[in-house]
Amino acid sequence: MSAHRPRLVPVRAHDELVESLASLRAELELPEAFPAEVENEAVRAVRTVSAEPANARLDDLRQIDFVTIDPAGSTDLDQALHLERTATGAVLHYAIADLPVFVTPGGAIDGEARRRGQTLYAADGRIPLHPVVISEDAASLLPGRDRRAFVWRFVLDDGARPLETTLRRGVIRSRAQWSYADAQASIDAGAAPSALQALPWFGRRRLEREAERGGASLNVPEVRIVADHDGYRLERDAPLPVEDWNAQVSLLTGMAAADLMLRGGIGILRTMPAADADDVAAFRALTAALGMPWAAGVEYGDYLRTLDRGSPSALAILDAATGLFRGAGYAAFDGAPPADPLQAAIAAPYAHATAPLRRLVDRWSLVICDALANRHEIPDWARESLGSLPKIMARSEGLANRLDAATLDRVEAALLSGRQGSTFQGVVLTQRSDGTRVQLAEPPVSAKVTGLDAPAGSTVRLRLKTADIASGTVVLEPAA
Repeated sequence: MSAHRPRLVPVRAHDELVESLASLRAELELPEAFPAEVENEAVRAVRTVSAEPANARLDDLRQIDFVTIDPAGSTDLDQALHLERTATGAVLHYAIADLPVFVTPGGAIDGEARRRGQTLYAADGRIPLHPVVISEDAASLLPGRDRRAFVWRFVLDDGARPLETTLRRGVIRSRAQWSYADAQASIDAGAAPSALQALPWFGRRRLEREAERGGASLNVPEVRIVADHDGYRLERDAPLPVEDWNAQVSLLTGMAAADLMLRGGIGILRTMPAADADDVAAFRALTAALGMPWAAGVEYGDYLRTLDRGSPSALAILDAATGLFRGAGYAAFDGAPPADPLQAAIAAPYAHATAPLRRLVDRWSLVICDALANRHEIPDWARESLGSLPKIMARSEGLANRLDAATLDRVEAALLSGRQGSTFQGVVLTQRSDGTRVQLAEPPVSAKVTGLDAPAGSTVRLRLKTADIASGTVVLEPAA
């Protein structure tokens, strides 16, 4: 029997999936509506915060034609950019939503945000870090509206290396909100606005700089859960080039923030240790076994960039690569810097400083960087609470990871529901003691299979035994 079917969850399984996702929220004790005192404080903040430059002694940057690029339908817009080529390189302006101005330290919003840690993205609706009157309206960099922002300005050479970096608070007005797909189509057609025309140049140059550092952007095709009026479905697509280019803007800014903090002797870095030598050796052996050897003397990132993303063997290699770097965390410091300040996958010190609407730690990064860049005193609340952030973020990341994995399990089970006995083609990703992990070709479901003896990268046929939506359990067995 052919496994090629639509990726939409069958109607017969939809209601059971909805019930299972609701049960998951209760099981994980996810936050529900904001307490009344938080919502009330948010409404008061929106009424009192001014976006008039003269009133707030802010730089008036509304003449710059900023634009935003985000997934389609986004309303919590953290970043806006404007990039302009010059005779010797380019000037990049990168605006980050001024969330801190809406949050009273020690207040109700602050306390609830510390409990949540980050915005959680569930298949049946996101759970925001801040009340939507702030995160999806008053602080969001929506087009055609005056908004307060932290604005980074980078003077770049012809290799997109920063020659001069400044940070200031100002008022901006985004000209347009682009989805990734529309931005890519506009760039490809040569019809992009001036703010985006140089983005391909910037992205490619920054990827070259990344290769020089020894960093690596995996760009692995990811499985996304999409919920719309038709129901739930899975999509597995490789990122568009514009997503990589846009990510390089954020990476440059995070590296600049980390540098500012390290020179200033205070801040919080996003760190990741170097890959374990045994893991690297095992990965290198896997590439050889799959016929795509990682040659000695070739940088890790350079090797990954040569892989054909459509090859089953490459899929197995990229999957293994995602597990090569582990142990990401946060290192707060006030005085001596961390013993190992690097984010190993980026191959540079790095800080989260570009998503304050959706991630708690970015609020601290921004106010600390602003103080350091402009020779102000660091706010007492930021210095005194800095040490608490790594634990808060670790807890929220753990919850987000459990939510993502359990949600995907349930949607995958719903996609396969009612198809017990059907056979499917898949690619072996890894062999482990607890089972062989396989990626099905269609629908894009991954599962561990016991009793399957097949090398990574090989194509196999599997029969579905069980697809339980309530628990998210999928059981596959080797087909005869």
